[in-house]
Amino acid sequence: MTEKTVDLSVDIAGLKLKNPVIGASGTFGFGREFADYMDLNKIGGISVKGLTLEKRQGNRPPRIAETPAGILNSVGLQNPGVKAFIEDEIPFLRKYDTKIIANIAGNTIEDYCEMAAQLSDADIDAIELNVSCPNVKKGCVAFGNSPGGISEITSKVKKYCKKPLIVKLTPNVTDIKEIAVAAEEAGADALSLINTILGMAIDIHKKRPILANNMGGLSGPAVKPIAVRMVYEVASVVKIPVIGMGGISSGEDAVEFMLAGASAVMVGTANFINPTACYDVVEGIENYLRMYNHGSVYEIIGKLQLN
Repeated sequence: MTEKTVDLSVDIAGLKLKNPVIGASGTFGFGREFADYMDLNKIGGISVKGLTLEKRQGNRPPRIAETPAGILNSVGLQNPGVKAFIEDEIPFLRKYDTKIIANIAGNTIEDYCEMAAQLSDADIDAIELNVSCPNVKKGCVAFGNSPGGISEITSKVKKYCKKPLIVKLTPNVTDIKEIAVAAEEAGADALSLINTILGMAIDIHKKRPILANNMGGLSGPAVKPIAVRMVYEVASVVKIPVIGMGGISSGEDAVEFMLAGASAVMVGTANFINPTACYDVVEGIENYLRMYNHGSVYEIIGKLQLN
């Protein structure tokens, strides 16, 4: 008997992915780092390391700390700058049949707008707006911490963005739903969540924080239940596509997010433990769909049945 064909493709606001798995920004570099371990053609897309307008060295070490079921990081967006990315990294990534998502970060709205303009003319497929960065003009409060802040930056960047605009939401807020709605109303084409949760680890012998920056972003399996809940909440109040992330390391994890309403997922911290994690998640999703005789991922997206 012929095995039923499973269609893994998804459309995220015009961003057509062969499957719903994307390497998460900050954990997959520019793809080069994983090309020797897995076939980059086999995943839907890569959200590249967070880019800033100019080259950035990042924070002083130590800037990574292992925690129970996760890691804390305060890398500080070390990257070569947007021009170097366009010149040096896009040609490499274009050797592969996978979508390129440029993740951008800045200290002012003008920074974001300039990067969106430059990248819109480059050979990429979408732009992911990292709104967890501090706005230096407004007391270093993160752009995405308030409906007004996220509305302002999204609407202004949208004017310069000719590619699908994905707004990446911070979980460090009181109500993720109102932030999501504000981003949607301001012109976001899709949302991705969650970014890392602010945390701290202390060396009890030195009586000092382990990270040089004192605090950092928590990621990994420890955050998954929070991420699933937030994806569910956001997907229930917006009409635009949602990309879920936070502690995904298997196909089963990804399916949780998709049942909660995510149209695609990003795999992050798991890549540090297992360099083929992204493809393993693709296979896991396909196996799940076959197990329940589904022909398409759309048959499970948002199909959670509450008790």
